[in-house]
Amino acid sequence: MKLRQCFGIFIVLAGLVAMNNRLLTAEQTMWKAGIAKTEITPTQPLWLAGYASRTHPAEGKLHSLWIKALVLESADGQQVVLVTSDLLGLPRDMSERICTELQKRYSLERARIMLTSSHTHCGPVLWEESSGAHLPDIYPLDEKQLSSIKAYSLALEKTIVATVAQALSDLKPVTVWRGQGSSAFAVNRRNNNQNQVAQLRACGETLKGPVDHSVPVLAVRNADGKIRAVIFGYACHGTTLDSYQWCGDYAGFAQINLESSYPDAVALFWQGCGADQNPLPRRSVALCQRYGAMLASAVEEVLHQPMKPLTPQLGTAFEQVDLEIGEVPTYTDLQAAASKGGYQEHWAKRLMKQLEENKTFDKSYPYPVQVWKLGAEQLWISLGSEVVVDYANIFKSKYGNSTWVTSYANSVMAYIPSHRVWEEGGYEAGAFEAYGLAAKRWAPDIEEKVTTSVDRLVGKLALDQLKPTN
Repeated sequence: MKLRQCFGIFIVLAGLVAMNNRLLTAEQTMWKAGIAKTEITPTQPLWLAGYASRTHPAEGKLHSLWIKALVLESADGQQVVLVTSDLLGLPRDMSERICTELQKRYSLERARIMLTSSHTHCGPVLWEESSGAHLPDIYPLDEKQLSSIKAYSLALEKTIVATVAQALSDLKPVTVWRGQGSSAFAVNRRNNNQNQVAQLRACGETLKGPVDHSVPVLAVRNADGKIRAVIFGYACHGTTLDSYQWCGDYAGFAQINLESSYPDAVALFWQGCGADQNPLPRRSVALCQRYGAMLASAVEEVLHQPMKPLTPQLGTAFEQVDLEIGEVPTYTDLQAAASKGGYQEHWAKRLMKQLEENKTFDKSYPYPVQVWKLGAEQLWISLGSEVVVDYANIFKSKYGNSTWVTSYANSVMAYIPSHRVWEEGGYEAGAFEAYGLAAKRWAPDIEEKVTTSVDRLVGKLALDQLKPTN
């Protein structure tokens, strides 16, 4: 009898959760959404992006790579476009060409386009106009490889635009919901020895360093309540695997799991401020699948709980802020770097040649900062490049724990340290040699520049909402 009563209570509670996620006012059902996905797995053996230790191109795949697009349209007809991708990151010139084409074809303002990357280290190297390849000095690329990379990248640009076009043509009435879960496999790699993490966890020891274990979730439901798209994020490097097979890493497996659980839906992943976070332990397919399952489970737990509906209104803001380079390498600095061998040598010799040709180095970088507001409450901040976790924690402390902070968005060109990390130094303070920039260090005001820009855009959205509409 008691078992039957418990089962009955469970059914009632499940019904209440379902009702909570479906019963809406007429105003809240005035969203429209369009979704599309396109496979982008290379069909030829291109080099994989992200590790200088690799010695040859890819050898097959673990699973397919994808471009996915979500278009949301508010009650007043305003639209935003989210693009997610199984890529290390988009070079700035590629990102700008894609946005320019979308603006020209569909009159989409720059602020309404968010291009994101999962930062998998098992995706393809991409073409960069200025240097021939993204992270140009860490891969031993010959002319044949460069030609193949360029051809793939130019085709990829067209694919991204076409996928957005498909999503724009797929607009249907929906409801939009938000929630937040948690998953704890990300570890601060600056403060923990990766070889000791498993043992520390087994002993119940607390790992060191700041983290962001939140799992933001956005659910898009059809008029009948069925999930049409689930969008989620997590702050952790896509570095479980270092193999020679195409793979979206843990985020790829998480999306596969969710699309298996919800076969009529598309799952889209965005990377959080995971520049100093690693999935630990790592380096096996079993672990990669496990982390993907853990993340998918965290998302499903949110979907099974009462979620908050978003009213159909949008606010968007975008700007590029000049991040000043504090120190540039001298010819003597580059000679010293060249003696180290490896990618430092390639970087140094390339820059030495520029100095010998009397070329000057850039003194700043145009850094993309973007803020969206979904409904009346959900703040979504997106930052370019590899952003350390401190920024997520700063903005959550300032704007509320439910704030979403995406990094690796719109362009990826270096690490973005907080002032704390800038002072401590180390790889995450810039990694300029890996990315190819002619720099030794950012200016000390980098955190102030980034946070001030975000504050300005958030303030702009708040003022825009106070303006009367016609």
